[in-house]
Amino acid sequence: MVRYTAGEVRKRLSLYYHEVEPKRAIQISLPPGSYIPEFLHSQVELKATSGANQSTSASVSDPRWMGGGTLLTQESTAALELEPSGSSDTLAAQVSSWGNRRDTAAKHRWRIGISAFLAVVVITGIGWKYIAAHSNTPLNDFWAPVLRSQSDVMVCTGGSIFSQDHLSGVATAGKDVEYPFVSIQMASAIARLSSIVERNGGVTQLQAAASTPLTELRDRPIILLGGYNNQWTMRLLEPLPLRFAKEDKPSIVESAPPYASWARDASLPYPSADDYALIARFRDTTTGSWVVVLAGVGRNGSEAAAQFATSPHYMQMLRDRVGKDLSGRNVEVVLKVKVVDGKTGAPSIEAVRLW
Repeated sequence: MVRYTAGEVRKRLSLYYHEVEPKRAIQISLPPGSYIPEFLHSQVELKATSGANQSTSASVSDPRWMGGGTLLTQESTAALELEPSGSSDTLAAQVSSWGNRRDTAAKHRWRIGISAFLAVVVITGIGWKYIAAHSNTPLNDFWAPVLRSQSDVMVCTGGSIFSQDHLSGVATAGKDVEYPFVSIQMASAIARLSSIVERNGGVTQLQAAASTPLTELRDRPIILLGGYNNQWTMRLLEPLPLRFAKEDKPSIVESAPPYASWARDASLPYPSADDYALIARFRDTTTGSWVVVLAGVGRNGSEAAAQFATSPHYMQMLRDRVGKDLSGRNVEVVLKVKVVDGKTGAPSIEAVRLW
């Protein structure tokens, strides 16, 4: 689509500058193989008019000028000289007819020029969008393995219900809950994830984790949102270096030395305790596909993980931390998330594991 449109733009520009007379001082060029227009100064100058009729009583020194400010070309001047002498009315009619034809041609060239200019603007916008979507940025590196494997990506999110029996005030929604809820922040994260997928030519399918069987997760990329409220997050992270501990002690733990762990401060009220999140991207043997996990120990952590994974700024931070390209490798990242009055603050990187 981009190459075809660029070719049409080049044809229109060529046609316009071939017909226009005199040559324009500034010309627009779209070089082959590029989607960025160039603005060039034309080196073609008007040739001096020679052989003018010395008996002409024009009011200016240029013999091509007639009364009323009409500029005649050499061809039109020669045509007038060949006409038999007649009344001034006949001459005026000839000049008027030539002027009308010249105005019509000028309007035609103007339309071509406007069309070419608009086409350049459109192709430039498309070109920049194409370059931005396919440039080698940290954000694109992270999502490349997921998006190039298949166009259909499932977003499987955990659901919650209100519960006074839990410190967080919510509990995991089971299969019997018809209408589980997600926070506004998680809904925003789902929208950002869908935008990334669609920008690369894919489509997303949203499903609740509690009602999603294994057969629907197989042989296609999966994005898992939520930690303890998402059964598939808990199950698929189990064999990895970093995973979630059992629900009786919510935390992120490491399965090999140094056996680090990250948990919220239980001595603080839930809205005041900093949260932790786990971001994982790995090739899973159970589903046979790439899996991305964006999950927190609490809901603030899940929100921060989704924000981190869809932000060019935070992904650049991850690349700076790792010091290398992440595409094609399995990676897990632990985030610390500031929480103030129950609101999610900025995340920071606590640990990274690559294999």
